[in-house]
Amino acid sequence: MDASNAINKTEKDRIIEKQLRFQNLLISISTTYINADLTDIDKLIRDSLKQIGEFVEADRSYVFSYDFVNNTTSNTYEWCAEGIDPEINNLQNVPVEFIPQWVDAHRKGKAFYIEDVSLLPHDGENGLRAVLEPQGIKSLIAIPKIKNNELIGFIGFDAVKKINKYAENEKEILFVYASMLVNIIQRKENEEHIIEQDKKREKLLKDLSRQNEQLNEYAHVVSHDLKAPLINIHTLITWFINDHKDALDENDIKPLNLALFNVEKMDNLIKGILDYSTVDRLESEDSKIDINLILEEVKQTLLIPNTITLNIQDNLPHLYGNAWRFKQIFQNLIQNAIKYSDKNEGIIEVGCVEKTDTFEFYVKDNGIGIKSNYFDKIFKVFTKLENTSSSSGIGLSIVKKIVNYYGGAIWLESQENQGTTFYFTFLKP
Repeated sequence: MDASNAINKTEKDRIIEKQLRFQNLLISISTTYINADLTDIDKLIRDSLKQIGEFVEADRSYVFSYDFVNNTTSNTYEWCAEGIDPEINNLQNVPVEFIPQWVDAHRKGKAFYIEDVSLLPHDGENGLRAVLEPQGIKSLIAIPKIKNNELIGFIGFDAVKKINKYAENEKEILFVYASMLVNIIQRKENEEHIIEQDKKREKLLKDLSRQNEQLNEYAHVVSHDLKAPLINIHTLITWFINDHKDALDENDIKPLNLALFNVEKMDNLIKGILDYSTVDRLESEDSKIDINLILEEVKQTLLIPNTITLNIQDNLPHLYGNAWRFKQIFQNLIQNAIKYSDKNEGIIEVGCVEKTDTFEFYVKDNGIGIKSNYFDKIFKVFTKLENTSSSSGIGLSIVKKIVNYYGGAIWLESQENQGTTFYFTFLKP
């Protein structure tokens, strides 16, 4: 092997060895970026600018952002070698018209590279040479930053002490570094966006909680205030009927009875509002509840017609919660089944099926059934299938609110004229 071939081989080995070291450096920086918590992204970027800048023997490395709304570009990060003056404060809101060749190359996704600034033409006080020479720049390379196919800035490396040459493979590696920077900045932006959304969500939840509390308090106060005059109205009408029953005919009695019916309807509505607003306001502590006893107490409070048979499964489970809430659930559902029974032999069944993590209860009847387009509506406050009774239309809303309060779910299956089954779940204690 002659001397020239030996030199060429040594040079090739040196180039390959440098490429490998460059790639290992990028891998190291990438690993740091991946494992970083991004609480100090500025330091991460400055550290990597220093590492890359020193490796490519630059004297200054930096990051710029483009603002194509105002047609300017600004220096956002900078590293300078020892003895090199920083320029970041002097390079804010630089008009892009000063660097048209620069921007044109970046728009095409290419690096802008000047090997020797002194060879640039003298093109006026705002020309590229006039911009670079005062900074002492002899060579530079600027790699575009692309985010979602949009040009957002560039990463640059200045050589001040000597002319610096970049091989094509070095340019390619710098493009990889530019992509890494874009990714970590985007990651930071995404984290900040998530944090901001979480803060907004937390504030919204607090506001909703406060509004719900105020609404429940308002409902509680207003309901109590309304009950007193209703009692007075009911009492006065009843007295009037009793005192004048001999003088009143059917036409006189009919509007008075209608007034009593509406008073009863309003009283039930107020009671429903009070119960609904009380669901999540109970101050008594939760405890282990025997559902068998709860249903026995509910049976004692309900007026069950002779035409209806109520079958309750034996050995129902124990749950952890508030007795009043559980009574409300079964009382409203059974009362509902009684109300909408149209059979000579009505049957209501109450039972439970044990699942992996929950107890699935059901209240089943053979009544009039419910149209499928009402399945979602019936759980809304004041929704009733018909408006001929004094019912408040709040009972099923109370049931759903209590089930949701305990983290369960409620749904129904029904066929018209065949009956309805309400299902609801509670987590196992």
